Amino acid sequence: MKRSTTALLALGTVTAAVTGGVLFLGAGDGTGSPGRGGDGLPPATATVVRTDLVLARTVDGRIDFAQRRAVKAAVEGTVTVAAAEGRTVRRGEALYELNDKPVTLLYGPVPAFREMKKGHRGSDVLQLERNMRDLGYGSGLYVDTEYGEDTEAAVKRWQKHLNRETTGRVGRGDVVFQPGEVKVVSADAALADQVGPDAPVLTIASTRPVVRAVLEQTDGALTARGTKVEVTLPSGKTVPGKVAGTVRPEGEDGAEDGGGQEGITVEVVLDGGSRAASGEDPEAAASVTFVSEAREGVLAVPVEAVVALRGENGGYGLQVVKGGTSEMVRVETGMTADGRIEVSGAGLRAGMKVGVAKP
Repeated sequence: MKRSTTALLALGTVTAAVTGGVLFLGAGDGTGSPGRGGDGLPPATATVVRTDLVLARTVDGRIDFAQRRAVKAAVEGTVTVAAAEGRTVRRGEALYELNDKPVTLLYGPVPAFREMKKGHRGSDVLQLERNMRDLGYGSGLYVDTEYGEDTEAAVKRWQKHLNRETTGRVGRGDVVFQPGEVKVVSADAALADQVGPDAPVLTIASTRPVVRAVLEQTDGALTARGTKVEVTLPSGKTVPGKVAGTVRPEGEDGAEDGGGQEGITVEVVLDGGSRAASGEDPEAAASVTFVSEAREGVLAVPVEAVVALRGENGGYGLQVVKGGTSEMVRVETGMTADGRIEVSGAGLRAGMKVGVAKP
C-alpha cells in the first residue's frame, strides 16, 4: 500500500506531516488592540524562529537494482545449468548453460547478433577482440574491426580454456554482451527447460542499487532527473540520493517512460552506491522523501498564531507579546509546512513572542 505524506525538512531533518490549512487564533481589528484575555494577553505564546521550511512528499519504496532487462535465448536448446539468482556475473563468466555449453558474459554495447568468424568485420568483432585481450587471450592480437587469423587464434585459446570445441568461431548464442557486470535478478528458465529463440532465460540488472517508488501522476514535477531526495532504508538509516529517471512498472510492455495509470515509477540512485545499501533487507520497505518546495532562512510561527484581521483591509496579523502587554502586528504569510507558516512584516524578528491559542 503506497503511503503519501507531506513533511517538513527543518535544517536538513525530515519531521512530521504538513498541516494543510491555516488555523487562526482569533480575529483582531488590525489597530494594535490587545487579545481577549482579561489582562490583554493571549492564553499561550510561541517564539518566532528563523528556519528552513521544506514542503516534501514521502512515499514508500523498495530496494532494487537498476536497468532490469531480460536475457533471451538466441538459439533453441535445453537448459543444462540454470542461472543462479542473486549472483553477480562478471566478464568471462557463464550466465547459464545451454546444451551443456556455457553462455558467457562479455562486455560491450553491441548485442551479439550473428556468428563471428574469420573474414567478418564490424563493431561486434572489435568488442570481441577487446574482451579476448582483457581476459588474457590476446597474445599477438591486434585489436581492430577485422576478424583475422590473430582473432581466430585468441578465440581458440579461450575455447580451450572453456573445454569447448576449438573452432575459432564464436557461434550465435555463445556469448551475451552487456555494458558491464550484472546481477541475476531471476531465473526465468529452470533446469531441463526447453527454450526456443527469443525465449527469456533470465532477468539481469546492473549491480548498482536503487530504490524504486511510485508517485501520483500529479507529482510529475518531482520526477525530473537529478532531483535530490532523502531515503530512509529498512534499517532506519537515512541516506541522500537523486532521481535517475522513470521506469516502466514491472509486467508492462512498451517504452520505459514510467507513465502508468496507477502512477509514475521513479528510480532513485543512492549516494555512496552499493555501500549505502549494504546489509539492507531487499524485502522490507524503504521511504523516499521528494522535496517539492523549499524556503531557506525564513521567519516562521505556528499556524495557530496567525490572526485574521477584521476591517475593510483584512489580511493577517500576529499578536506580539512584550512583557505584560501585547500589540497586533500586520504580517504577510507565505509557505506552510508541518504546522508552521512563513511570516514577514515590519519589525518582525526571530525571538519575538507571539500569541497562540491555548493547547
